[in-house]
Amino acid sequence: MSDEIRPQPGILDIALYEGGQSHVAGVANALKLSSNENPFGPSDRTKEAFLRSVHQLHRYPSTDHASLRRAIGEVHGLDPARIICGVGSDEIITFLCQAYAGPGDEVMRTEHGFLMYDISARAVGATPVAVPERERTTDVDALLAACTDRTKLVFLANPNNPTGTMIGAGEVARLADGLPPQAILVLDGAYAEYVPGFDSGAALVEARANVVMTRTFSKIYGLGGLRIGWGYGPQAIIDVLNRIRGPFNLSTTQLETAEAAVHDQEHVAKCRAENARMRRWLAEALAELGVPSDTSTANFILARFADTAEAEACDEFLKARGLIVRRVASYGLPHCLRITIGDEAACRRVAHAIGQFKGPKE
Repeated sequence: MSDEIRPQPGILDIALYEGGQSHVAGVANALKLSSNENPFGPSDRTKEAFLRSVHQLHRYPSTDHASLRRAIGEVHGLDPARIICGVGSDEIITFLCQAYAGPGDEVMRTEHGFLMYDISARAVGATPVAVPERERTTDVDALLAACTDRTKLVFLANPNNPTGTMIGAGEVARLADGLPPQAILVLDGAYAEYVPGFDSGAALVEARANVVMTRTFSKIYGLGGLRIGWGYGPQAIIDVLNRIRGPFNLSTTQLETAEAAVHDQEHVAKCRAENARMRRWLAEALAELGVPSDTSTANFILARFADTAEAEACDEFLKARGLIVRRVASYGLPHCLRITIGDEAACRRVAHAIGQFKGPKE
């Protein structure tokens, strides 16, 4: 490459994002529990909408996403005009960084926060700032203390990935109220549906001019393969984001499938209940084996081992038995493994295998 051809500052500082492993060499039909996918997949109603969309493949999709925004608004009690749809919630995160951050600005996240926040910040030349957590839980005081006049965006995943922990509405409101005037609080609610009665911060968005929330169809709706997300915020911010959104960023297939999914709340409720049941069972089973985890509010648990060596050895042991979980050293947790809550058979397989790894108690 010519010495004169250079990418924008910050681009070469981006470490490539690595998703959860899907295959193990030499192992057929491995069980993937590394990407927090819904083991039950999308509902029948959702799959039917996906199949019907094939008849419209020759047509350009809607540019305003009006039907999907209206459906989301009806289900969640939100103003459709203040909803923006994107290619997963990742794209909404990217839009926010593109629109509100740049060279000389800071984009803040918690210590063990989602890696895409840093990637999107660096892509626009901004500086990512990681703020310490307290026992793998968001520390609002630490976030407020870390704010400067350069802070433009503060990303808070609640529940957090990969820890599974969350903070209450009062603490989130305290954070929003304490931010400097130029900063936007972004509430990432990728796992919000797993918390009964949780609005993911919608009430905060309604009451304040500096809060945006993001959501996804990739988790409880079982549509990770289609990449559909959305955001909700003050009208002024949503209007700005729509100026940089590609007019055809979502296909008709994505739009119609997501609309069917959001209307099928019975499926969501069943998945939430089954996830809670097996999450509790798996956490207790592993605790009895000497593998603790924090109380998770998402569809995974963060299993803690004695040290990095034990976590890596357990991961290799599981892979040899066709069980794929997620190492999280890149999140600053090298002694942990993140384990997606699968169906009952999957959870029992994981617990049994970890029991074999730990060996008989002395």
